[in-house]
Amino acid sequence: MCTAATYVTKDHYFGRNLDLEYSYHEQVAVMPRKYPIAYRNGVKAEEHLAIIGMAFVIEGYPLFYDGINEKGLGMAGLNFPDNCDFRDPVDGKTNIASFELIPWILSQCETVPEAKKLLAEVNITNTAFSPQLPPNPLHWMISDKECQIVVEQTKTGLHVYDDPVGVMTNNPTFDIQMTRLADYRNLTVDQGDCRFAPGLDLHAYSRGMGGMGLPGDLSSASRFVKVAFTRMNSKSDDTESASVSQFFKILGSVEQQRGLCCLGPDKYEITIYSSCCNQDKGIYYYTTYENSQINAVDMHKENLDGDTVVTYDLIKGQQIHFQN
Repeated sequence: MCTAATYVTKDHYFGRNLDLEYSYHEQVAVMPRKYPIAYRNGVKAEEHLAIIGMAFVIEGYPLFYDGINEKGLGMAGLNFPDNCDFRDPVDGKTNIASFELIPWILSQCETVPEAKKLLAEVNITNTAFSPQLPPNPLHWMISDKECQIVVEQTKTGLHVYDDPVGVMTNNPTFDIQMTRLADYRNLTVDQGDCRFAPGLDLHAYSRGMGGMGLPGDLSSASRFVKVAFTRMNSKSDDTESASVSQFFKILGSVEQQRGLCCLGPDKYEITIYSSCCNQDKGIYYYTTYENSQINAVDMHKENLDGDTVVTYDLIKGQQIHFQN
């Protein structure tokens, strides 16, 4: 499954873990302003906001998993099986295929309120990119420098939720995730008071006991609680190095290790990559399962007035620095 999060120090950060049992040829992709986008509903965009993100690029077209645009708006699509309900095109709506929703929003919008306005007219369709690539069940997190929302289309319609905790995982639906968060309202980052019984003083024999009960399993509901607690209590310096490092630590609190989530013989879900986007500077940082070194691509070092998608292969091999 997957996890998305935001983080704020001096700058604003947005990113995600991609947790799956398989991998396509993911690349960091920069879509410049003059790359022509032809949507399946017939709309064409000859010029638009530039985008950088992680994508599966097919014949020059980037199928974005996540990314930000040059104005700092970020968006990520996460797995949403069972609840997701993409539909046939309908009259009176802006019909957008699920694989087009990230470029549809990021190519036009600078803020979350602008994205909300566009989404009010959208019907997310079940149109496949190709016969070999049918639509995946997804929901999305959208974040600017002020707030974030979660977008889910289910059998009851398109829902846009304000996201006060700045995280998203998978199932159940976001409203239920937020309701369940109240089960953990007594968690604290300090030792906390003894509430077992009046007059009983129970000694705290270890540090961190205020967080006892915080989930540690890999289910999406548990990851939601853990990453929300971690993200909302995280502290770091406001330098770029410290901020980016802390962001990856937040995502690392819910990363998946090979062998712990078995999906069949020799098939395991793992954190294929983790990303961190500086929304103010347009820098896309990432790590992979094999390579814990942080790598980066700066969109502003590319020709953003170009018309061809620029791609960078992921550096997947572990980078070890010997000191002797």
